Order: sequence, then structure tokens, then C-alpha cells
Amino acid sequence: MSSRMRNEASSSSKTPKESVVVDYGKHRSSCGYCRSPRHNSISHGMLAESLTVDDYQALLDQGWRRSGCFLYKPEMDKTCCPSYTIRLKASDFVPSKDQLRVSRRMQRFLDGTLDVKRVDVMKESNTSNSESLVHNNPSCSMSEESLSVANKGVAEDEKSLHDISEQIDNVTHMFTKNGEFPSDIQLPKASVRMVSQGKKKFLAKGPEDLLYSSNIAFQVAASINRAQSKDKDGSDSKPSRDSEKENGFSPKVIAEKLVASLDSIMKNSGLAIKACNGHVNFYASSKQVSQNGTVQNAAIPKKSGMKCQFKKRKLEIRLNRSSFDPEEHALFARYQSKVHNDKPANYTESSYRRFLVDTPLLYVSPTGDNTVPPCGFGSFHQQYLVDGQLVAVGVIDILPNCLSSKYLFWDPDFAFLSLGKYSALQEIGWVKDNQVYCPSLQYYYLGYYIHSCNKMRYKAAYRPSELLCPLRYQWVSFDIARPLLDRKRYVVLSDASILQHGESSPLQVSEDQDAMLIQLDDGDQEDANDVPMHEDEKMVESESSDDEYDEPDLQTTSYGEPENDNFSEVLLGIRGSRVRYKDLRSMFGPEQQRYLESQLQKYRRVVGPVLSERMVYSLG
Repeated sequence: MSSRMRNEASSSSKTPKESVVVDYGKHRSSCGYCRSPRHNSISHGMLAESLTVDDYQALLDQGWRRSGCFLYKPEMDKTCCPSYTIRLKASDFVPSKDQLRVSRRMQRFLDGTLDVKRVDVMKESNTSNSESLVHNNPSCSMSEESLSVANKGVAEDEKSLHDISEQIDNVTHMFTKNGEFPSDIQLPKASVRMVSQGKKKFLAKGPEDLLYSSNIAFQVAASINRAQSKDKDGSDSKPSRDSEKENGFSPKVIAEKLVASLDSIMKNSGLAIKACNGHVNFYASSKQVSQNGTVQNAAIPKKSGMKCQFKKRKLEIRLNRSSFDPEEHALFARYQSKVHNDKPANYTESSYRRFLVDTPLLYVSPTGDNTVPPCGFGSFHQQYLVDGQLVAVGVIDILPNCLSSKYLFWDPDFAFLSLGKYSALQEIGWVKDNQVYCPSLQYYYLGYYIHSCNKMRYKAAYRPSELLCPLRYQWVSFDIARPLLDRKRYVVLSDASILQHGESSPLQVSEDQDAMLIQLDDGDQEDANDVPMHEDEKMVESESSDDEYDEPDLQTTSYGEPENDNFSEVLLGIRGSRVRYKDLRSMFGPEQQRYLESQLQKYRRVVGPVLSERMVYSLG
């Protein structure tokens, strides 16, 4: 479907159906990546009053990005941290071992089987982009108000495990008192553990309902048989399996004895108990499972009255048109404060709207003819909710050829889920799923890749990825571009074709080398959640470029066209009218012509000849 037809389908007659931009020219600002006061980021900027999805797709493919309604393109050969547009073809994506672990961890969390206490959680940091990680254990000091849902679940699980262990200890001591176990041995204390998803299939036929398991029967059998073997020959040798059978204290027999006694005690606890090859296993009672998968467990009958809970969680992903949501803003403010140690002035409602809500993109409604996905084209917020609680928001643009990820913010209490990585995997999967509705939708754009900034290198771990050549706008495999970037910050990547077809072969990045792409300066591995997965540089108050930053006169553009008078076809917008510059030139005096033509020449150079003749260059 053509751009004109898309825009007609998306808007009324009063809504603009064309791209209208105000050119800001070059700007200099402090670099948001290397944070060096001696370095500057040089970029060309435009304010978009309106922007069609086709035009923004074309701008992306020339190295542009947007922050709200502000469009910017780094001057790659002048800026301190060259920013290369990075993308991957969703159908070719091959997840790494680490990315697969993130998916499995989320599934265990939703199943209720994730041992959250073993996962590092994020603590407030005094420095942005460098958070301290602490182990979540009962000694950690936290206020009742800030206790997260995940940490509450950990506390409840620990109480449940403690209660069950005490019940087993009570039964083993009872067996000792009534003579079923020898009275002259010291029995070990029971240990009950949560069963991981991977181990369930080895312990029971019904892995979905298996919660906890104890190997106490093996420990008791070993203690009894070791004591009896010592009594017979005076040695302290390890008992054999034959002696276990002879004495009648095999783990299997002991486990069955324990289950027989515990079953009557725990029948109203919401847990079922079974012996399985010497293991004492605890299951979610089928009677307690509700339709939504939540297990409603009653209290284990003991003096403390603590409850044993096993709760399956529900993850919901909602895709909404970009608009202001107070709940999202509250989450963003909390994220900026706790994760990036940001100042309140940087996450006010107005700054949040400018950065992540405002958009110039003209929405395109779905048409049902395999050219537009069911959600349409435009700017969206993808919400991630766990049991109805908002835990993350991905800010994305859905365009004719791609899903472009702009920013992600998340609840710091859920840092252990690596939501930055998880959301990227979901967005890649979304592209794959929606190709049936829109075959042209094939790519996932991750924003800018900055090889000179270690904290941004993790983006290359989503493979196989490509980088955009800053001069000829050709896509080059990262495996080919990487050895060039290792030697020099700014590289004309299309020159890498020499490596492809010459004597030298490109360096391949193996699975084991992924960690090299995501290392911090201090040697710690960068996690996608430490630095926001989709973070573009925020728009900074910047000063107009000085003469020293003006481009030299070039004989040809990056498109290979001569520079002389190639601005005559630029489409201008004046007081609501649309006119080519060549038809308006006579209205200006010589000095006005020289100034305007120099501006139009630079504008045409950075947006390209096609867009300069299609987008409206607004003169007011």
C-alpha cells in the first residue's frame, strides 16, 4: 500500500497526511555516553510537526532517531562517540545461552518455582549506570512499605519450608521415642527444598504440581546403618546397600514410614505428600487449584500458624497507543530515581511527556489486506503486568519494515527478572508473529550501537545483527564491522566489502565471545537492565553550532550526486502552502537566496534527495 493510501486510512481530512519538519541545523551538546567534559556530541536536529511512518522508516535507514518530536542524527566523523544504527532480521535471530536463561527464569517465576532468594537483586546506587548488587537474604534491611511482591514470596516460601522441616523432625523424633528408630543415634535435621523445573521430571510423574522435596530418608538410613555397622565390627565403615536391606532401614522404607505419619497431619494444609524412591515429595493439592492456576493453600497445622503458599503468577502484555498514563509516569519516576539515581527535575510529568509520550508519527489504522499489522503503525507503549501490577513499559515505534525500540523502564523490585533482556526477546518475537499480517515487517531496530562505549555493547549480543554504514547507508554484518571498530571509532563500514571479497576473512564472534561484547570498564559483565535496553540520548539544551563545526563544501553527497543547485526541488511550507524552492527563488533577494540555499543544501545532504522532495521543509 502506498504512503498516500496509508495516511488516508489513518486520519480524517483535518489531520495532516504529510511530514512537516523544522530544520534546526547542527547542534553541539555534552555527550551522554562517555560523560567527558572535554568531549562533545555533534548532531543535526529537526523538530517534526508531523511525520509519516514511511518517512520515519527512511530516516531510520539514514541514521536518524527521535526523542519525542525531536529528530537527531549524529555527525559520525565529528562526535566523540560515533553511534551506529543497529538492527537484526527477526526470522534469523538465534538466542544465546544467556538469553534462553532469561526466558526460563521468567517462566519459573510465573510458575512459582523460582527461588528468588538465590537471585541477585538491585539495591539503590549512589552512581548512575553503576548499581551495587546485593544478595537477597533475611538479614537485608528493608522497610515494610518497600518490600516487593517477589521478596514477600521469598519470605513466605522460607516460612513454608521451615514449617515442613519441623513437622518432619517431629515425626522422626516420635519414631525414636516409640522404638521404631534406634534411640542411641543422633538423627540429622530435615532439609526441605523447592524443586526446580529442571529437576521435577526426575522426581515425579506430575512435575506441574510438585513443589518441595526432602532427602531426609537417605540421611536417616545412612545414620542408622552406620551406627549398626559400627556396633557389629567396631569399625566406622560406610554401610552397604545389603546392610540396609538386612536391617530394614532403606531410604525407600523410611520415606514411606514418614509419609504415612505426615499424611494425616498435613491433609488439610493444601499439600499432598508422597514417597518416591526414597524422596519425600510435597505437591499442590488438586482440590486447591483454582481456574486461574493459583494454588490456595491452608495453614500447616502448627503453633506458629504460618501459611504455606504456592502461587502461579499471570503475565499480561498490553500494546497501547502512545498516551500519558499516570501509573506509567509513576513507574518511570521510580525507575529513574532508583536505577539511575536521577534528579527529580529529570522525571517531571512535562519532561516525561516530551521524552516518551509525545510523538510526531501519524497513526495508520489496520486495513486487513496484509499491509498493516492488527495494531496499526505508529508509536506505542507496551506494558508488562504481573498479576495486574505494572512492572515494565517498553516505548516502541511500529513502522512498515520494523519494530523500533526506543526505551524501556521497569520496576526496580523486579530487577532479578532481567526485564531489559526479556522485553527485547518479546519484541523480536512480536515481529516474527506479525509478519503473517504484514510481510514487509521483518526487522528489529535496537537504537544506536556505540562500540567505543562499553555499556552499549550488549546490543550486539542479539545476533545476527547489522550496522548501518554512516556514509553510504548500506547494512554491514556486525561480524565484519567489529574488527574495523576495534581499530578505529569512526569507520565507513561499507568499505568492509573489501574484507568480504578480498584475501582477509571476517572475524566471527562465537558464543563464548558474547561476554566480550558486554563488559564494563571495571571488568564486570554488563546486564541489559543496568543500562536501559532502548535508551536513546535525552535531548539536551544545546547551543547553535559555531563556524568551526560547519561542514566543508563537498563535491558530492553520500548519495553520489553533485552538490550544485540540488536544492531547487526541496519542498517548502510557507503559510500553509506547499511549493518547490525553484518556484519561489525569485521572491528572495541575493543575500536571502545565499543564506536559504546554504541551509537547504545542508538539509538535503542529511535527509537525502528523495525525502527532501517529499517532506515539507517548514519556513513558518
